[in-house]
Amino acid sequence: MKDQIAALGYDYGAQAIHRPAECNLCGATGRAVVLAQRDRYGYPAIFVVCRRCGLGYLCPRLSATQYAHFYSEVYRPLVSAYHGRRIDAETVQLEQHGYASTLAAFLLPLLPSSPRTILDVGGSTGVVSKVLAERLHAGATVLDPCPGELSVARAAGMETVAGLVEDFDPGERTWDLVLLCQTIDHLLDVRGTLAALRQMLTSDGRAFVDIVDVDVLLRRTGSIERVVKIDHPYYLTRPTTVALFALAGFAIVAERVTDDGHRGFVLAAGQRAEPDWLALEITAAQFLSTLSARRAGELG
Repeated sequence: MKDQIAALGYDYGAQAIHRPAECNLCGATGRAVVLAQRDRYGYPAIFVVCRRCGLGYLCPRLSATQYAHFYSEVYRPLVSAYHGRRIDAETVQLEQHGYASTLAAFLLPLLPSSPRTILDVGGSTGVVSKVLAERLHAGATVLDPCPGELSVARAAGMETVAGLVEDFDPGERTWDLVLLCQTIDHLLDVRGTLAALRQMLTSDGRAFVDIVDVDVLLRRTGSIERVVKIDHPYYLTRPTTVALFALAGFAIVAERVTDDGHRGFVLAAGQRAEPDWLALEITAAQFLSTLSARRAGELG
């Protein structure tokens, strides 16, 4: 695996130059503590956690321009090298069909009415939105930064938009169902994107968002270095995710945890609310304590 990753010739350390000025959740400055300095691929990725709210993130990280190049040229070859098998626009469709079917079984009974329009953010080849659109007889729009994968969605008859969601301007358009599937951890601005998606949702619509729950993965892997990866600028737990939803104006309708550590939420439009910052600081301290204990055990 190491040789295959090295053969890609991708120098992450030379490119990761963007340093977030503040925590994307609470806005704190100077409160981040370094907890890891290498990711699962072996790249020198600096992982920090905000002591005020518990949000984890990479600092420094790639810029928006660098991430656009990363997703179009590096991402699929990198994960292929890591897993030791080909992962591309063709093979990913097979994996996503199973995900889509499971999501449909969970999500569709929770919808108050049949959506006519779907927005799939980070939708790749459009497999998930296609499955849902066919079952709901709805039209789908797929937004993704990888033109090659979008070409598959376009060929399947879906509207496509190339680019990062942070740069997406929908104008006055809204959608009945907004999907952010296995994507939120890849965002460059989680808080801003959730607020924008809230505005793109119809008043009686629903959204689905799932996170890679760091707490769950830590219990399973036992090592933060096996959780951190350069394609995930952010690292969420249930408390930090709930806080971000509150700030964006989302109300949680239902949630689930899948076998691979993804925690999914069905959301409805709600009122924006301030999180309980004191409670978040307490859970952040507990999270940091857990990580420190694990690190001490590894070194011992």
